Amino acid sequence: MTIDTLHFTPWASLGGGLLIGAAAAILILGAGRILGASGLFAGIVTPQGPLQAWRLWWLVGLVAPAVFARFVLLTPSPVFSTGIATLAVGGVLVGFGTRLGSGCTSGHGVCGLARLSPRSAVATGIFMAAGFAVVFVVRHLAA
Repeated sequence: MTIDTLHFTPWASLGGGLLIGAAAAILILGAGRILGASGLFAGIVTPQGPLQAWRLWWLVGLVAPAVFARFVLLTPSPVFSTGIATLAVGGVLVGFGTRLGSGCTSGHGVCGLARLSPRSAVATGIFMAAGFAVVFVVRHLAA
């Protein structure tokens, strides 16, 4: 196994992880809410009562840095080596999986594991195994 040193970004990855952990801590300590991206987004798309403003601020905080980086810092647009249909199917499958697993990697993998939730440990293991399997199939069997 080799590491792609051109795209190996340990410091940026560490910084991103620290920011996600800080955001999760702020949300649970400040509002008593668990940071699960799929649940937060679902609360905007299909609210179960009056829409809470903090959910909209979360969405703004998710999108604004990318827009800032693209247009102010002039970072290049991402290049995808696959077609739009493959991306759409992948997005639908991820959405289905988050509903089936009652959460996403941020809710289970970051917050659930930090709370020592057995359900989150199982869900995260399944997420990881599925990811490994997809990469293996795409890189070695479907190539």
